[in-house]
Amino acid sequence: MRRLIGHELRLALRHPADSAAALLFFIIAGTLFPFALGPGPTTLAAIAAGVVWVCALLAALLPLDRLFGADFEDGTLDLLLLSGLPAYGVAFAKTAAHWLTTGLPLLLISAPLAIMLRMPASHLALLFITLLPGTMLLSLIGSLAAAITLGARRAAVLMPLITLPLMIPTLIFGASAVTSPHPAAALYMLAAMLLFALPLAPLAAGAALRAAAE
Repeated sequence: MRRLIGHELRLALRHPADSAAALLFFIIAGTLFPFALGPGPTTLAAIAAGVVWVCALLAALLPLDRLFGADFEDGTLDLLLLSGLPAYGVAFAKTAAHWLTTGLPLLLISAPLAIMLRMPASHLALLFITLLPGTMLLSLIGSLAAAITLGARRAAVLMPLITLPLMIPTLIFGASAVTSPHPAAALYMLAAMLLFALPLAPLAAGAALRAAAE
């Protein structure tokens, strides 16, 4: 599993277009809101948390179509499933690589975007705390949807239709934790959803990979 994660990271460094596209989309989409709503600091501060979360959710979707697709097309997925690593291990390694190359960079650049949107400085630490489990959840759910739609016709259309409804609870609790005067309940819900998805999403994705390979 460590070798597979390292291999995926090396590929991402050699071909950084997918990760760079997600980061650029995150920044550009976030900067569009001040143009549409005006530069009023009160308005922007009120929506800053929601804007950052929505942009992070949409940006995390961009690299998902190639998460398993490239390996499926060239036969690498069959070799991975025959390597001795369980299918859920392959799915978990791919998910971890997706988070390290997409989720973690989104997490790191969220603070500058939030500052540009006039988010109060006192909320930045809470935004970081909520995005840490939130981006992990986005990667887990996204990898599950990518595995389910692998090999399907019009997979690029099906994947957002499957992924976005599943990500809505993460979006709700993540954004509300930043803006609520009592964020503990929302943070506990994020943690509970992460603990629920961490074992189950790779198992389901692994089963979907097996079905696609067969």
